[in-house]
This record gives sequence, structure tokens and C-alpha cells, in this order.
Amino acid sequence: MAIVTSDHDSVRAGKLSTLSWQKALKEAIRDPVELCRTLQLPAKFEIGAEQAAAEFPVFAPKDFVAKMEVGNPSDPLLRQVLPVDEELLLAPGYVSDPVGDLAAQKTPGLIQKYHGRALAITTGRCAVHCRYCFRREYPYAEGPRSHREFAPLLQTIAADSTIEEILLSGGDPLTVVDEGLSDLIQQLENIEHLRRLRIHTRLPIVIPQRVTDALLESLQRTQLVSLVVVHANHPAEIDCHVAAALQRIVEAGIPVLNQSVLLRGVNDCAKTLIKLSEKLINCRVMPYYLNQLDRVNGAAHFEVKVDVGKAIIAEMRTRLPGYAVPRYVQEHAGDQHKRPLA
Repeated sequence: MAIVTSDHDSVRAGKLSTLSWQKALKEAIRDPVELCRTLQLPAKFEIGAEQAAAEFPVFAPKDFVAKMEVGNPSDPLLRQVLPVDEELLLAPGYVSDPVGDLAAQKTPGLIQKYHGRALAITTGRCAVHCRYCFRREYPYAEGPRSHREFAPLLQTIAADSTIEEILLSGGDPLTVVDEGLSDLIQQLENIEHLRRLRIHTRLPIVIPQRVTDALLESLQRTQLVSLVVVHANHPAEIDCHVAAALQRIVEAGIPVLNQSVLLRGVNDCAKTLIKLSEKLINCRVMPYYLNQLDRVNGAAHFEVKVDVGKAIIAEMRTRLPGYAVPRYVQEHAGDQHKRPLA
């Protein structure tokens, strides 16, 4: 049995590694066996983890892993990143593209489902591989691989004056270096009819070092109205370092919203989601959406019944001010908006 590293102990004690965000990405855990042994899981988990990781690789930053409880395979943060053999089971209704991304492509890497806004796949790289990811089978290689290849995408946006808002997604757009991201933002800014820029990212949650001065300066400098949407599912994800990173974004004058996914064994109870909302609000981050699971291949073991989700939201409304209760929604391919569920 492996010995837990001192890095793991130090982060659980409230210390963040001194790694730069790029170094933290480089040194993330990519080996399912290493993940299991770092957390001292029973050996039986290694076999399932290796098999499932062959279909969708492991990627977990060490500081994020260090927040997990050693020896507990049910830890809510671990469940989000640990490959398990249940991912290999075929489930009716679970598909490779559950939200219709490919059918909504206007050009490779540019997706438009809703009026007035479009989504740019800026990169296929993520800061963490969430096992429930609805884009785990997305063909990233068919789209632009760097900001230098974005000309056709930018031309398509420029040709459609109805698009006023661009969402940068992926992958995770904040895995792009500051210089590349700044260059892309400047090119978007040159499109006259664009008004708003929204960045969807998990990086401030799993690698808070990513909130750099250069990033904040780029978002403050642009003439586009900038918003950041982060993704936290459980209150244990928001420690003092994550809170400080989120507050830096807010203090730079950039609104921050949070999206969560309702996940079995992670956050499928009102107590957990109430605590998450309270932590977010205390960081001046607005709870935005609680998403019903997208039915992507390999994620069926995470699904929570909609009736359970509705009951959770009903209880949250009795315990929280209205602004702290996220909207419970589900995305359906071909719809013109997300469907409210409660």
C-alpha cells in the first residue's frame, strides 16, 4: 500500500502547493493506479479504474486530490474523477452526444443552439476529467487546435450580426495560456456586434493558481462585458484558496456564476447543496444552474431521479434566500433553451 504524500497532507491542512498553474497541470495524476494508491483505496478498485480509464483517461490535479478523504472510495470529490467499472456498462438512452453539440455546429468548433449567443470550443484540454462529462466523446481533433486556427470560426461569428454573446468553453478555455487567451479575446472584441464574453471554466475550482494578474487584466481590459461561470458540485471543493481566487475575480469587477450537476453519491441531498450555495454566496458567487445529468455514455451510475431533484430544490427554497437557490434545469438536444424542472 502506498504512503500518502506530504503534499496530500499539507493541502488537507489548508496549504496550497507553490506550483504555478501550468506546473500543476503538468504534474496532475494521469495514472488510475496512482490515484487509487495515493488515496489508499482497496486493491480491487485498481482493476476497474484501469479498464474504465482506457475509454476515458484520468486527469486530476494533485491539490484537488489532496482534498479527498484517504481510504474512502465514496468521497464526493473522488467519485467525480475515479474511473469505475460501471462506466463500461451499456445503459439505454445514454449516447455519445446527449445534448446535440454536433448537430448544432455552425463551423468546426462553433456551436449555436440558442438565439443571440454561440459557444466556441477553444481547446480539448481540461484541468480535470470529470467522469460525467457530456463531452467525453466530443471530436476535439476536428476543430481548431489553437487560437491561431480560429480564423474560420471568427469569420462565421462576424458574418452573423444576431450573435451578441460568445461563450468560451471546451475542454476548458483557461487551460490556454494568458497570451493566447488575450489574443483570442482581442480578436472577438474586433467583431462589432459582439457585446458579451462568457468563460465557462473549472480551473479556479481545481487549480486556483490559474487566477493570475494577467488573466484578470485581460478580462478587465476588453470592451466586451465579461462573465465567468465556474463549476463546483460539492462544498468541499471550495477551500480558502478557491474562495480567494473566486473573490479576486469578483473584485476585478467580473460577475461570477456557478453551475453544478446533480450527481448520485456526490451532492444528491439538500444539506450538501445548501452548504454549497452558502459557500458560493459568501464568495459573492451566484448559484446559477443545477443541471440534471446529461445522459452521456459511461455516466448512468451518476443519475438522480428528477423527482428527487425537485424535492431537493423545494427544501433549498425553505432554507435559503431566493437568490441562493440555483435553477434546476435539463438540456435537451434541439430545444431553444434549457428546460426548467422545478
